[in-house]
Amino acid sequence: MTTDTLSAVRTPAHDNQRTASALRFITCGSVDDGKSTLIGRLLVDSKSVLQDQLAGVQRSGETDLALLTDGLSAEREQGITIDVAYRYFATETRKFIIGDAPGHEQYTRNMVTAASSADAAVVLVDATKLDWQNPQLALLPQTRRHSLLAHLLRVHSLVFAINKLDAVADPALAFANIRNALATFAQAAGITVAATIPVSALKGWNVVTAHPDWAGYQGPSLLELLEKLPTTPADAGQPLAFSVQWVEKFSASADTHQGRRIFWGRVGTGDVAVGTAVQILPSGQRATVAQVLDHVRQPVARGAGQSAGIVLDREVDVSRGDWIIAAPAPAVTHAADDDFDTPSERPAWPATREITATIAWMDNEPLLPGRVYWALHGRRWIKAKVRKVLNRLDIHSLERQDAEQLEPNAIGRVEISLQEAIPAAAFVRSRELGSLILVDTASNSTAAAVLVE
Repeated sequence: MTTDTLSAVRTPAHDNQRTASALRFITCGSVDDGKSTLIGRLLVDSKSVLQDQLAGVQRSGETDLALLTDGLSAEREQGITIDVAYRYFATETRKFIIGDAPGHEQYTRNMVTAASSADAAVVLVDATKLDWQNPQLALLPQTRRHSLLAHLLRVHSLVFAINKLDAVADPALAFANIRNALATFAQAAGITVAATIPVSALKGWNVVTAHPDWAGYQGPSLLELLEKLPTTPADAGQPLAFSVQWVEKFSASADTHQGRRIFWGRVGTGDVAVGTAVQILPSGQRATVAQVLDHVRQPVARGAGQSAGIVLDREVDVSRGDWIIAAPAPAVTHAADDDFDTPSERPAWPATREITATIAWMDNEPLLPGRVYWALHGRRWIKAKVRKVLNRLDIHSLERQDAEQLEPNAIGRVEISLQEAIPAAAFVRSRELGSLILVDTASNSTAAAVLVE
């Protein structure tokens, strides 16, 4: 990677606060590409592992770095990652939260769960599994699938780490061909790539410490790059949307000049302060914010991504799962408008029962139109029915193909009808309002991740 490429992922000097904040990133890619080993190498070489922990991950007298994240007995027996394992470490300049996502296709739902809250994704590519001598080489399906899912889930930065180049005869040629294949795929899919780095997780080359001139690469190590990646920007500058997670009542209070309940949750979009006019959904009631509290119950204004407790100026029926959103604004009217047809107000977040969405299908059974599922939007559970499958994305050609159903781990577009209207918005505008999950009503297993269009 050139110096220009590195500067593209650096944050400006005035953005030190964002750079210094904790970075949540995941490792993903195909099975056995070295994801767990890479994380183990990051932990060991950054001096984040104690000696007694290293002593507990020995196999045949040698340290098995993958065991630092593969903690389940089934994972250690089979030598694979099944569930997402989170690890925490810090350098002198930054803190990190790592999610080790499984590579097997059948555990795609776990990867989606980890990516939904990540700031960055490191997609590992095993050079030994590819026809690296061929300039027109084909990428593995899971490499493509995980990259597409990270892109769809608005993961802010995506890094390709080409692993095991120490095991090929010509690392420079392999890196050049694989990097070109990844760039061609990313451009066709509309994915912005922060960097492509050659690494050897086993030997530690370009993981924590740069290995100059290896594979024709002159850029920073993976850790040096991660220290400079930005966190995901909050959905600020938009109308307020706040999903109520918990309702607390002061039963002993006799003060009735304002509401006697605190509505706790996280600000999804916009900001909230004393005096903010709000509307409750689905009831439609109006109120004004009387207090905004932080986690130690001190008055403070809160913005997108921050947890808060809201007290309203009067008693309003609000339950867990309800939305507190910005009150509707007066509609812009013109003299020629018909007073009978022109609405007097414009809702901040219009509620709807019909949505078109991109869906990542994760159930073991195919998605068939007509079935009813539970849908979770924010903290609200409602019934949902998939009315129609519009098309399916071919992860190889990136073409949209006509389809009547979606197979397990497929990505497609669907039309969904909801039992109740919700304030749904496009996912590209709001992660909070634009995402749902579908849950099977019989097995209670997560069936799909839904991204509203």
